[in-house]
Amino acid sequence: MPITSYLVHPHEGKKTELTQVLLQLEQCEVIPAENKDILILVTDTDNKNQEALLKEKIEAISSLKLLAMVSGFNTPKNLS
Repeated sequence: MPITSYLVHPHEGKKTELTQVLLQLEQCEVIPAENKDILILVTDTDNKNQEALLKEKIEAISSLKLLAMVSGFNTPKNLS
């Protein structure tokens, strides 16, 4: 299960719009930065293919200026 975090930079004046679009994506959690005009995005998908498809969807959002991955890792499906 890939879990990836990103810094998300919206186009000027588009932070709220971008937040709303990202919140509509099922595998995304969005946290607005308090001191900057950026968002923190955490994605949680079932596999690398789903993660790649989700990233493509995110990159196609018109209010997105820049998407920068901070970290990413895979977790095993069954933690015992």
